[in-house]
Amino acid sequence: MLTEKIALVTGASRGIGRAIACALAREGAFVLVNYNGSRDKAFEVVAQIEEEGGHGEAVECDVSDFEACGKMIEGAVAKYAHIDILVNNAGVTRDGLIMRMSEADYDQVLNTNLKGAFNTIRHLSRQLLKQRSGKIINISSVSGILGNAGQANYSASKAGLIGLTKSVARELAGRGICVNAVAPGFVDTEMTRAMPQKVREEAVKTIPLGRMGSPEDIARMVAFLAGDGGDYVTGQVFCVDGGLCI
Repeated sequence: MLTEKIALVTGASRGIGRAIACALAREGAFVLVNYNGSRDKAFEVVAQIEEEGGHGEAVECDVSDFEACGKMIEGAVAKYAHIDILVNNAGVTRDGLIMRMSEADYDQVLNTNLKGAFNTIRHLSRQLLKQRSGKIINISSVSGILGNAGQANYSASKAGLIGLTKSVARELAGRGICVNAVAPGFVDTEMTRAMPQKVREEAVKTIPLGRMGSPEDIARMVAFLAGDGGDYVTGQVFCVDGGLCI
C-alpha cells in the first residue's frame, strides 16, 4: 500500500497517465495530477480518484519549461512536505519521415518527452536525497528499444529516457532511491485509436500475446514499482508489450 505517500504523475489527464494516477490512488497515495492545457480532463481524473475513495489534486505545468517545473515541485513540497513517487509520463508525438521532419517537430518531442523528465528529476532530486527515499518511474516505449519508422524524434526521446533512467539510478541509489523505466508496447489509447484500422490490425499481428495492451496493464507495473515490491529494483527497463520485444 502507498498510504501517506505523495505521488506526482506528469501528463496524467488522459490515457496511460490517467490510469497510472488512478492506480496509485487506489493503493492509497495522494496523487498530484499534472496537466498542460487539458484542465477539464485533469479535473475529471481527480473526480474519478475521489469517487473511488482516493485523494488527489490537479496541478498545471508545462514540463518542458525548466523554471515552471521548479515552481511546481517547490510548491508541492511546501504544501505536502514531501514527494515520494515521481512518474514521468508526459509525452507528445510529431511523427514524420526523417527527410521531412522539421526542426520544430523534433525539438518539441525531445523537449517534452526527454527534457521534461530531466526537469522534474532535477528539481526533485535534492528533496529525495534529503528524504533518503523515493521512487522515480519513467515511461519510455518499445520504440526507444526497437526504433520505429516515422518516429525518429519519438524513438530518440524514449531511448534517451532509458539512458537517463540508468544514469540517475546510479547517482541516487546510495540514498535508497529507486529509478526505473517502463516501456509500453502498443496500448489502446486515443493515440493508437487514431491510427488507420489496417495499421492497427497489422500491429497486433506482431504482438505474441495477440492483442494491444490497456492503460491499466501499464499502470499495474508502475504501481508495483512504486510500492514495496520495487524496493530492491533500480536501473531496470520493464517492457510491458505483450512479448513484442522478445
